Amino acid sequence: MRWLRHLTHGHLARRHFSAGTLQAIQDAIGESERGHHGEIAFAVEARLPVTDVLQHRTARDRAHQVFAHLRVWDTRHNTGVLVYVLLADRAIEIVADRGVAARVDQAEWDAVCRVMEGRFGAGEYRIGAIAGIRAVGAILARRFPSNDATDSNELPDRPSVV
Repeated sequence: MRWLRHLTHGHLARRHFSAGTLQAIQDAIGESERGHHGEIAFAVEARLPVTDVLQHRTARDRAHQVFAHLRVWDTRHNTGVLVYVLLADRAIEIVADRGVAARVDQAEWDAVCRVMEGRFGAGEYRIGAIAGIRAVGAILARRFPSNDATDSNELPDRPSVV
């Protein structure tokens, strides 16, 4: 039945992530990044191509592809973090670059995903996305605090609809 969800859920990204919600996510990323040396990227995808589903590609597999495609790895200190949402699978994945992964346990990312899943399950996509970004930002601020105002913004703050 997974293939059927992916075949029929193409409209969900725009429905749950309106222009206003995408702008709120962008603003939350910008605000968060003022408190740490990390770079947060956010991507939402309604569904996978059916061929990917039939080949048993997971949301985690796709998150790694999107991480590479968006060049989240391309930061000076390897501090990029991708929050990836695959609506058809109701899946949220967080992929961190090696500089972050070495200092943040996967259990912390999993906890952020559970908060977002709870909000999304209640139909609160804007609230859930912003809560997730703030939680990622708090983790990054503890491990990679900003100590000056000259941090450059190395990745776009605008969320991607893949």
